[in-house]
Amino acid sequence: MNLRPAIYLYSFATVAAGVVDLVWGDFERAHQPIQAFGDNIPPHTIFAYAVAFGLIVGGVAVLSPRSARRGAAILGVVYTIFAILWLPRLYTAPHILGQHIPVYIGVLGGMGTQVIVAAAAAIVYAASSKQTTAQADRTTRMVRWIFGLCAVAFGLAHLTGISGNEGLVPKYMPFGQAFWTIFTGVAFVLAGLAFVTAILDVLAARLLATMFFVFSVLALAPLIFKYPNAEGSWGTNAYNLAAVASAWIFAEWLAARRSLAAQPMTVA
Repeated sequence: MNLRPAIYLYSFATVAAGVVDLVWGDFERAHQPIQAFGDNIPPHTIFAYAVAFGLIVGGVAVLSPRSARRGAAILGVVYTIFAILWLPRLYTAPHILGQHIPVYIGVLGGMGTQVIVAAAAAIVYAASSKQTTAQADRTTRMVRWIFGLCAVAFGLAHLTGISGNEGLVPKYMPFGQAFWTIFTGVAFVLAGLAFVTAILDVLAARLLATMFFVFSVLALAPLIFKYPNAEGSWGTNAYNLAAVASAWIFAEWLAARRSLAAQPMTVA
């Protein structure tokens, strides 16, 4: 199992997200929506610093085989907290935007952005532990469904919110912004189906990582040059690199599990 390159990227992106929170002394609101719990939360700067510390420590720890398990546990907890921060929006968003299916899908998609990164932490934790075959199989089933359902949610969010998402597509892209919004939406859904059915799942995970990376290069990296003083520009790029790494980690885990299952049994 060659997880090391993917883990290096996961570490870099996670530490970068922590540094962003540390520099601004605040949560990156696009992916860490603490404001969903209200505007009068007790000094959340302290919470932001604590979370930043967790991201940095956990991100560094996963680089060493000796501390990878503890680092993965820390990151799993932190990213799960980020996912929980989306929950109030299942109540507030429909009241503000209307009780429409695309609104609920959008919130679930936002939650899923953090859930898949937490799932990658679970894979790193499992890979750093001496798991039995049964335990590894349970981990595989869990992350299959997590990535599968989240990918479908991402796709449906694109397909039901074309006007809101096409602005992220560079205008110079051929065929128009709406085309690429629909194309990526369909790609997400197909990837999700591949994960839960175990059909072409390794290929789908690698293509998912590639698609996230293309998002970074074409849509998100330019934000840093356009809005260099905005926390969101840096935080969004850090998150998306974590998503690239998460899909990559998932792909390598699936490939390793498939390779192990294909090995012939030997009789001592």
